[in-house]
Amino acid sequence: MFPNNLDIEEFITIRVQDPRLQNEGTWTSYVDYKIFLHTNSKAFTAKTSCVRRRYREFAWLRKKLQKNAGLVPVPTLPGKLPFLVGSNEDFIERRRQGLQQFLEQTVQNMVLLSDSQLHLFLQSQLTLTEIEACVQGRRPYTAAEAILNYAMSNQGWAQEEIPSS
Repeated sequence: MFPNNLDIEEFITIRVQDPRLQNEGTWTSYVDYKIFLHTNSKAFTAKTSCVRRRYREFAWLRKKLQKNAGLVPVPTLPGKLPFLVGSNEDFIERRRQGLQQFLEQTVQNMVLLSDSQLHLFLQSQLTLTEIEACVQGRRPYTAAEAILNYAMSNQGWAQEEIPSS
């Protein structure tokens, strides 16, 4: 006997991992993080995705969610400390954990989960400007089309990077 579809519980697994220092040794260096998403939720266009985002993009997302959510409280981000406070590795790990907690709490809130900017942030590699333009209808594609296009490009699938030799 097959379980009835109503018995299947929805899940959203979201992981912030693999912090990477970009532009190392320059004034423009920053850390970005891999965001891995796996879900069976009807709220998401792609059921598996993987993108890289940096802290300031998370800060942008939080601001946009706050603007659209009205009185719904938006989870907080880890603090923005000067980059070289204490051990870099400890700071990066604490920030990674805080970013993961932010996303986990965000996707559990139905009001925030309905924001298409969140979906584009998590499931496309569009820039923040492109996300805004798409949401405002100033692009020839919808948010769902942008996400599916990214997923089908193979970049969006959660694959392990092969180290270059």
